[in-house]
Amino acid sequence: MCSNCDYTIHSHHHHFGWNNGFEPVQHVAPGSTIEFECLDSSGGQFTKDSTVEDVRTMDFGKINPVTGPIFVEGAQPGDALKVTIESFKPSGFGWTANIPGFGLLADQFEDPALTIWSYDPDSLEPALFGKEGRVPLKPFAGTIGCALAEPGLHSIVPPRRVGGNLDIRDLAAGTVLYLPVEVAGALFSVGDTHAAQGDGEVCGTAIESPMNTVLTLDLVKDANLRMPRFTTPGPVTRHLDAKGYEVTTGVGPDLMSGAKEAVAQMVDLLAARYAMDPVDAYMLVSTCGDLRISEIVDMPNWVVSFYFPRCVFE
Repeated sequence: MCSNCDYTIHSHHHHFGWNNGFEPVQHVAPGSTIEFECLDSSGGQFTKDSTVEDVRTMDFGKINPVTGPIFVEGAQPGDALKVTIESFKPSGFGWTANIPGFGLLADQFEDPALTIWSYDPDSLEPALFGKEGRVPLKPFAGTIGCALAEPGLHSIVPPRRVGGNLDIRDLAAGTVLYLPVEVAGALFSVGDTHAAQGDGEVCGTAIESPMNTVLTLDLVKDANLRMPRFTTPGPVTRHLDAKGYEVTTGVGPDLMSGAKEAVAQMVDLLAARYAMDPVDAYMLVSTCGDLRISEIVDMPNWVVSFYFPRCVFE
């Protein structure tokens, strides 16, 4: 339990999808600090003993549960919810999967695959991948947001203007996130916690890991944000930078095609260099490799680059 928190919201207070008709599990004053128990994105369907068969039989109606919603007193449409990300309490367990039909290279990797991770939740030493790989960890919440103004149930899978499934690795401890408020009370929820992820989460999953997070919720009146924004406390890639990067590129008139080409080339490079199954390389790069738009002005072709940190194998 968090000794400095005003509230603890337990994981059984979770929901699937966004709906401004959901009853809040707690009313809080602006400035309250809250500990949230967050389930992993499978909703607990995977354990340390899971096998690839569990990927085949996964219930997609139970993915990406979020803990909440929280009603913040005084929050009104046009305000911004200021979310200060105080800390994370990781569990030490995680998983990464290739889910058929999902991910950037779904047309190339059609069969299910699963990696189970074990890591030290206290030291957060890099997590072992196979015999040689070591993936640096950086806990964060992949899904974090408020309810939409539109009534009814909305899928939690796509990110939205009020936040949601943003999967931004830099929403880590110390970051301050600002979310548009569209309904009274904001109706804030959080979940889909990750122990590590690359920018792009290219296979569709990261190191999916249940954990607790401590957040402070406050208000900025009349902010009139159109989209989420955030401020980081310092450098964002220090945990990956030590040995430099291997970088592949995709060049052409379509950014999505360029992204696919850059990732596919990195998968090929790692599979050949380290005698890895390509699907393992695909899952690995999803946990620690970064997609970047390197150039978007020299028409008709743009450049997308994929950065893989050499510290994983060196």
